[in-house]
Order: sequence, then C-alpha cells, then structure tokens
Amino acid sequence: MIGSFNIVAKDGATGARAGELVTAHGVVRTPAFMPVGTAASVKGIAPWELERLAPEMVLANTYHLLLRPGVDVIEGLGGLHRFMGWSGPILTDSGGYQVFSLAERRRYDEDGVTFRSHVDGSELRLTPEGCVEAQRRLGVDVAMALDVCQALPAVRAELEGAVAMTSSWAARCRTVLVPGDPTMLFGIVQGGLDLDLRRRSAEELAAIGFEGYALGGFSVGEPPEAMWEAVARVAPLLPAERPRYLMGVGTPRDIVRSVSAGCDLFDCVIPTRNARNGLLHTSRGPIVLKNARWRTSDEPPDPACDCPTCRRCSLAYLRHLYLAREAAVVVLATVHNLHFYLSLMRTVRWAIMTGRFVGLLADVQATEATEG
Repeated sequence: MIGSFNIVAKDGATGARAGELVTAHGVVRTPAFMPVGTAASVKGIAPWELERLAPEMVLANTYHLLLRPGVDVIEGLGGLHRFMGWSGPILTDSGGYQVFSLAERRRYDEDGVTFRSHVDGSELRLTPEGCVEAQRRLGVDVAMALDVCQALPAVRAELEGAVAMTSSWAARCRTVLVPGDPTMLFGIVQGGLDLDLRRRSAEELAAIGFEGYALGGFSVGEPPEAMWEAVARVAPLLPAERPRYLMGVGTPRDIVRSVSAGCDLFDCVIPTRNARNGLLHTSRGPIVLKNARWRTSDEPPDPACDCPTCRRCSLAYLRHLYLAREAAVVVLATVHNLHFYLSLMRTVRWAIMTGRFVGLLADVQATEATEG
C-alpha cells in the first residue's frame, strides 16, 4: 500500500535500520541518498545515465519549479516524472529553505511568506495550502510541508516562533493532502539546537500525523559536532514506524553517522557540486583533481570503483580536462561521485542487514579524514 514503511533490519549496537517505503512509482529501499535535481534535472547527468545509476529516489524543488517553467506547464505536459524523463520516485522540497535563504527578499506572516523572485524580482506569495497543492499537481511521490527554517545561531524566542509557525502551517498542509493520496506528505521538525524545542516540534507534528518526518534546520551555521550531537538526540524522537529524513546534510561521514542515529533518507548537492569543482569522492578519501600529483597518474580515480569513469579514465586525463575547462569532466566526475554515494548507501544497507554496520561506520569516518 502506498505510504507503508516496513523496517526489515536493525543494527543491534546503534539506531541504524534498513527499511522499505512504498510509493506510487516504486519501493524506496532505505537508507537512501537522493540526488538533487533542483530544477527537474540532476546537474551534469542525462536522465538515462541517472537511470543506470539507479538511485532509490530523486529530489526536485518546488520553489524553483514554481518560478520556471511553472506548475501549469509541468502539469499540462503530464507531470514531473514525464517532464524530466525519470520514472522512479520523486520527492519535492517545499521551498521553505530556498525562501529562507533569500533573506532580505522575504517576509513571513501567520498566513504564509511573501518573497521576491531571484529570477526577475517579481513579488510572489507562498502559503502552506498553495505549496502542497503545487506539489500534488506536479504528481510527485513525496511532498514536504511548508516550514520556517531559522538560521543559527538564534535566540530562543526566534526558534520558538519558527517552531510554532511550522506546526501551524503543517496542520494546514495536512488538510490539502490527506492520508491515502498517491502523494505522501512529510512534516518537518524545527527547533535549531534546542532539544526541548525539537522535542516539542516532533510531538506536535506526530499529533497531526504524516507519512514521514524530516529534520530540517541543520547545517545552517552551527558547528558540525553540535549538529551531529543534536541529530543523534533528536532522530529517536521521531515516530519509529515512519521514515526519518535528514534534510540537506551530506558528506559520506555525515550520512553514515546519521544512519547510526536512525535516519533513513538523505539529500545534498555535495556530490554533484564537488564534481563541478573538481573533487572526487573515493574509497581512499577525497581527491582534488587540480593537485599536481595527478599530472602523470595513469591510475583510475578509485581502483575499488566499477563506475564507467573509473573503468575508462585516468586521473591524469581527468585533471587535464578539468584544467582545460572541458565540459566532459563535469559529466565524468558527476557519474563517479553519484555512483560512489549510491554504492555507499547500498553497502550501508547490506551492513545493517548482516550485522557489520559498526565496522563500516568506523571505516568511513577514518577514510573521510584524509584528502588527496
């Protein structure tokens, strides 16, 4: 049944778990990393290559799609899956974080948020109901409730206001997408690093009832160690029988450490952005292509990787393409980085199911501490 989430294995020493989320476009096996396709496209990769990499689910962004080409256009062309040439599950962010990042261009009130488009400067209005209705019309598998993301550091009064408004808006979002709709609705927990407010937010959203729950408002200015500590304490507060989604946090070490806290879904621009900037994620740590040490290297980026880039290309060649600013390097690096991330998630899931997760966690944390 659409919306059902079955936990198939748990790690005995940590909070890590493997699950299966049923969507209208297939089963999402968790833990899972979602490549970010903000504007209905994962940067640097064609839809058929993305299909070969086989992510469990991809992410697109409501804010950007509202601005262009517009919900009417996408709906009229058969929905987001057909529009972007992807037949698997899709989750759309509500746009709350993007509106938050506009800073001087937006203002909140009880009914919604008014902001100026970064494209043409026009004034636009986003309400909880309108945000969710747009995602439903896009035909996505998972829609996110509109939330208020608070930058850190913040005083308690600011965090309290964000939590209160997020809960109020979440209840309004739920009236638009009721349980049983082909599009599931996830609520977003806020509260910064204040554990009491995070608990309050989690309890208020659980009382409303959602198909999944997300941790928002992390990686917005707080020290990494503070974030990890908060995630470890807050994730177990979310309903155990529903998927838990940690939004926008995504180095390999971040992800595996957060899996150990009980998180199931992840997204981040890191693998595709790093690919465009000449950084490759490998089993021996990150590799920076511009480094002179790779000038005559005939070895692949990662001898342990079986992606098309590693099977065909040497580090010397990739470095040459990067320094020559050839567009091909973006494609080759993106294919490799996404393959690395998705393979890591499959390995994590296998480790949970076979009782080897603790060892994998230690290995990933040690590897990510190096850079070449």
